[in-house]
Amino acid sequence: MMRALWTAGSGMTAQQFNVDVISNNLANVNTTGYKKERAEFKDLLYETLERAYMLNGDGKPVNLQVGLGTAVGATVKNFSPGSYEKTDNPLDFAIDGEGFFTVRGPAGNVVYTRDGSFKVSVTDEGKKLTTSDGYPVLDDQGNEILVDVEISRLNVSPEGDLSYVDTDGNAVPLGQRIGLVKFPNRYALESIGNNFFVENSATGAAVPDGEQGVKSTIKQCFLESSNVQVVEEMVKMIVAQRAYEVNSKAIQSADEMLQMANNLRR
Repeated sequence: MMRALWTAGSGMTAQQFNVDVISNNLANVNTTGYKKERAEFKDLLYETLERAYMLNGDGKPVNLQVGLGTAVGATVKNFSPGSYEKTDNPLDFAIDGEGFFTVRGPAGNVVYTRDGSFKVSVTDEGKKLTTSDGYPVLDDQGNEILVDVEISRLNVSPEGDLSYVDTDGNAVPLGQRIGLVKFPNRYALESIGNNFFVENSATGAAVPDGEQGVKSTIKQCFLESSNVQVVEEMVKMIVAQRAYEVNSKAIQSADEMLQMANNLRR
């Protein structure tokens, strides 16, 4: 079989995956705190027909090799900040920096998010700060956050300290601070849906924000928009589509060449 059939086929598979990644970016253009992804590719093994060599001042200065296609190497998230949208909702928070909110996930484990569109859930213990799915937001000590105050009077400082304004206009601390963490390698965070990330051995353990690098701050009454640029993704989509088409043409050309070779026997 001609190498071109396999090589071009691997190119089509890779570009199909590329379109899948771009489509997911476009689908999440309005998702709060979403970070766009980029597919990275690598070339496959090479068949070496003749190696370069030098012997007694004589030899071949270049290799004779042919590549066997491409494959997807990784998907990398772009953690550049999205734009900040003012909402005037005291339960909306945006992170200015590299930090992540901490949340008690569905399995009881700690998960991380950049989506600060929080809500209040009424429980037997009081009103808790939660995500829209009811998962508790955690403070810097890993405890659930209670906000048993009138929400319109709730105030959160840039450092995450919670307080409320009493009837005399004085700020009364609630004694809790919204937990923010960072990771030695945030690019290895694993997305699990619902705007959540989980850590793994490659990310390193989460550390309190401020212990490494510049400390993040919280903007109350703001939300961080997705960092997806529609025009940029559309250009990538067109390039991927053209690459897919060209690889399919290469398969057609290889098939026609094989057909010609077969016809020589007649």
